Amino acid sequence: MGREYANNNAFEIKVHHSRPSLVEDPTISTLEQQQRRRNQHQRHETSGGDFKPFKPWFPWLVPLFVVANVVLFIIVMYVNNCPKRSTNCVAGFLGRFAFQPLKENPLLGPSSDTLLKMGAMEVEKVVKGHQGWRLISCIWLHAGVFHLLANMISLLIIGIRLEKEFGFSFGGSLMSALFLELGISVGASGALFGLLGAMLSELITNWTIYANKLAAFSTLVIIVLLNLAVGLLPHVDNFAHIGGFISGFLLGFIFLIRPQFGWVSQKTCPPGYIAPPAKSKYKAYQYVLLAISLTLLITGFAIGLLDLFKGVNVNEHCPWCQYMTCVPTPLWSCKSPEVYCQSSQFGPQLNLTCLSTGKSGTYILPDDNPTHLQVLCSQLCQ
Repeated sequence: MGREYANNNAFEIKVHHSRPSLVEDPTISTLEQQQRRRNQHQRHETSGGDFKPFKPWFPWLVPLFVVANVVLFIIVMYVNNCPKRSTNCVAGFLGRFAFQPLKENPLLGPSSDTLLKMGAMEVEKVVKGHQGWRLISCIWLHAGVFHLLANMISLLIIGIRLEKEFGFSFGGSLMSALFLELGISVGASGALFGLLGAMLSELITNWTIYANKLAAFSTLVIIVLLNLAVGLLPHVDNFAHIGGFISGFLLGFIFLIRPQFGWVSQKTCPPGYIAPPAKSKYKAYQYVLLAISLTLLITGFAIGLLDLFKGVNVNEHCPWCQYMTCVPTPLWSCKSPEVYCQSSQFGPQLNLTCLSTGKSGTYILPDDNPTHLQVLCSQLCQ
């Protein structure tokens, strides 16, 4: 009755695993024992053939982009030289780094002429002037301090995690060119929205991996709303935001796809590991999303570039779309003011008179570039 015990003839067997690396020989010094352990550990690591432990990735590309954008903004403000253009500069104590009047640029930044000179995107120059490089150069320019801060802070929050900015910027510039035929566009916001789009597509295609989906989604919504609000101000391009977001969203399904849970790569298996039965690296729906995204991306870029160089103005088919990128208020205007000057030229000397203000000026022209004349007239009439 009660608890049964083993009989007295039973004996206990204890198995001791042989671990020679942990056996200490009292006749060997401590330094020699430590050296022996290191040698055995190295032999254990190299015995696995191709097995190599994963190394942490140190983010350096995104911080480098942030530094480059800040330095370039300082250069743009140096070139702008507001005191030479206007008497109502903001923060005049900064000298030639002072900002344009708030009515002209409420984001605390340079003039439109300076941005255009430094590589801002303008459809006429891209299409008729064959300056396609502006689709890339405009990505590195910013309309003002507020624009720069919003982009760089958001880029640091999200970009360090993805580090894929360049892949999405071109899509934003292309969509911007299709809608903003009469304006100029600058900013890395298209690239930033590409990161947001890629983050969303990664959340969808790798849904089971995220532990806190609500936090990831909330971060996306807050940053998107912040940049869309900034995009309603002059010189900031919401069409680049939309185009960049769509491009990044599609590219995320292509580049940010992760293997399904349970798939094991034989190259990363430690020595002696017995892999489970073979399983497909990706799930079926991941392959479907990849194929659809690749098709839409190639088709969209092809049609967009074709329409751009044909001179198609999408606003003719969507008149209200212009308010998606700038909302006019009594504090600022969404359209650049039209200025007209009367000119007379004697050799390299050019005399200009602004018809709206009556101001006159004399300039020495190195050439007869029409763009240079337009910039001089705009500066004279300010």
